[in-house]
Amino acid sequence: MKASSSLSIIVSLTCLVPTTVALVGSSWSVTNVPPTGLSDITFPMTIVETDHISGYYFAQQFNFVGVEDVGYTGLQPRPDNNGKTVLHAVFSSFIPGSTTADKKNCSPGADGGAGVSCSVEWYGVYDRRYNLEVKTTGNRTWVGTVVDTVTGAHVHIGSFTLPDISGGILDSQGGFVEWYPWNGGEPPNHCAHLPYQKTIFGAPTTTNAGSVGTQDLSYEYGDCIGQVAFHTEDVADGVENNCGFQGQTGA
Repeated sequence: MKASSSLSIIVSLTCLVPTTVALVGSSWSVTNVPPTGLSDITFPMTIVETDHISGYYFAQQFNFVGVEDVGYTGLQPRPDNNGKTVLHAVFSSFIPGSTTADKKNCSPGADGGAGVSCSVEWYGVYDRRYNLEVKTTGNRTWVGTVVDTVTGAHVHIGSFTLPDISGGILDSQGGFVEWYPWNGGEPPNHCAHLPYQKTIFGAPTTTNAGSVGTQDLSYEYGDCIGQVAFHTEDVADGVENNCGFQGQTGA
């Protein structure tokens, strides 16, 4: 694994996690998963275009054998820093009994409840595919990493350890696109003020022999259905979705 020093790490922050306001959903699946679950999974993701502001959260969720709650990994845009583009990566567990020894990037709790939240910011590049790796190092400890598919550089997001009853990653779950400022209350006519975004969610991959991942077309859900110029289609790198309007701030 290449050291994250090949990129400029700016700061590690506790992530904002979606809870209430729906926008765009998606589903993924992997074939031939053993009963004990997968020991690794990778989610390709490209933020093709959006304003360089905080607010969007692009994420994939995953479940583990033996426990009900989920984990998340994803990307969030951030304001530019001294003319350089900044991305924020997230790796979280919502599973009670999760712990972390990763004091630099992670903290106990997730969205005010049980779990662990990990995150990091670095000088990322828009319209570039990043691979969001989730893999176990053994003893129920899981590590989240962002891999730059152009440079090969690895950025460590964080790590957490799950309770004894947990196993590997299950064969299917869903992802989402969220404008998280609305979780604090939606302003009047909020759907018309949604900022524009275009992202690509690639089909997940794993090192498990014989497994093949699939990413389904995205879909709208929630109270802005039919009001945010939503579109989705299959493209070379996965499934593209876009929504929102140029020049909006979400307020």
